[in-house]
Amino acid sequence: MKVRITLTEETLGTSPSNEELLATYIASKAPTDELTAQEVAAIKAQSAEDRVTIFPRLADGRPFIYDYQIKGMLKDSCKALAKAGKAGYAGGKACAALKAYKQAIDGLIFVSPREIPYDMHGMRMGYCERPLRASTPMGERVSIAKSESVPAGSTIELEFTLLDPSLEQMVRECLDYGTLRGIGGWRNSGKGRYTWEEIK
Repeated sequence: MKVRITLTEETLGTSPSNEELLATYIASKAPTDELTAQEVAAIKAQSAEDRVTIFPRLADGRPFIYDYQIKGMLKDSCKALAKAGKAGYAGGKACAALKAYKQAIDGLIFVSPREIPYDMHGMRMGYCERPLRASTPMGERVSIAKSESVPAGSTIELEFTLLDPSLEQMVRECLDYGTLRGIGGWRNSGKGRYTWEEIK
């Protein structure tokens, strides 16, 4: 199943620009030392600021998203749609019917390529700054978060390999949900919303 996603809202980078922090985080998640080194190498600090989140880059400088981030989006979407489907939402029936959705997504759905580049069609990346509020024992705290952004109108193309063909409808529901929920950072604000189409 080959898909093209077209952003209708900008999407935000989620990788920390601080390489030491990134290496520690990836090392805790990566299955092998080789993958850890590859992912850290894909991110060169784009800013001297530690609190900026960025996109990893291909050798030619294009920003990209990893295949596992798409699988993470599927899990997030399937969890929400399962609840909605059980409550009667027609667009979540396949997700509601799926038991052990995390195992199904991890073991039966594969996304390629590993590094999925954004085609910005001649547009330029920007930045999104927003306040972050937190309640702490010391009282309310406000800080500013800054993220690289890929502009609306950018596209990515990817392929799903489904070892169980019955999962196709669930994948379609999750992709449809992304038109509301989005992909990337700060999705609760509407960032990263998109349209999608199947391509050959």
